[in-house]
Amino acid sequence: MNARDRKFAIGCITAAIVSLPIIAGFAVAQSYPVTGKWTYEDTGGDGPARDCGKRYMDFQGERRFDTGGYVRDYRNHSATQDGDEYKLQDDFYNGAIRGRMNYNIRRVDNDRIELRTQQGSTVRLRRCQ
Repeated sequence: MNARDRKFAIGCITAAIVSLPIIAGFAVAQSYPVTGKWTYEDTGGDGPARDCGKRYMDFQGERRFDTGGYVRDYRNHSATQDGDEYKLQDDFYNGAIRGRMNYNIRRVDNDRIELRTQQGSTVRLRRCQ
């Protein structure tokens, strides 16, 4: 093996070692404590909302899709129950920025949840039919 081939092989091994924690991070992802579509709109009233509207979150296993913000696709990294709330960490990548978001989620009743961000803002969502 010549020097150029050794350098290439070392580069491949290094890339594989660096990639393992990233791959493993997605492998240990957890499911969200809620499922289905939840609307930002029409959060009052009884029961689930009849129409989800254009702005909603869709919780599907360990993925969350959000039409109400700049990031559309999140992957749950961890979910830890803390009393009647869950502490969540989501990983995201919007094409330019890769990051992690921490927030809490609390079930208000069967048809409503609240998300509380690190910055202290609260988002209320209502289940869609």
